[in-house]
Amino acid sequence: MPIDSNYLFIASMDVDAGKEDLFNEVYDQEHVPNLLEVPGVISVARFKMRELTMLIGGEKKRMRFENEPAYHALYEIESPDVLLSDGWGKAVELGRWPEQVRPYTKNRRHILTRRTD
Repeated sequence: MPIDSNYLFIASMDVDAGKEDLFNEVYDQEHVPNLLEVPGVISVARFKMRELTMLIGGEKKRMRFENEPAYHALYEIESPDVLLSDGWGKAVELGRWPEQVRPYTKNRRHILTRRTD
């Protein structure tokens, strides 16, 4: 699916090892569906970082990125205002996320990007 909106919000984090199963369950079954109900949230996709080896400059290189979070969620949004909306504010506090998952996340990064073309 192509990204057609001008804004992409990226939430990245690590989670305590003993909480990964709960983290993934709640993120997939509660957190993402709740955020998809927020007006202005177009789509959400989740990813987990993996080892990267690639050809660059004619050489095969293993890329290492120290201290980068393992989990990433990409939110296609209509505008930055979505992140300040009442709907967003309520959705991020629903379900088990705030009490049973968020306390076990760390190395959190939030990035807002705007399309350049």
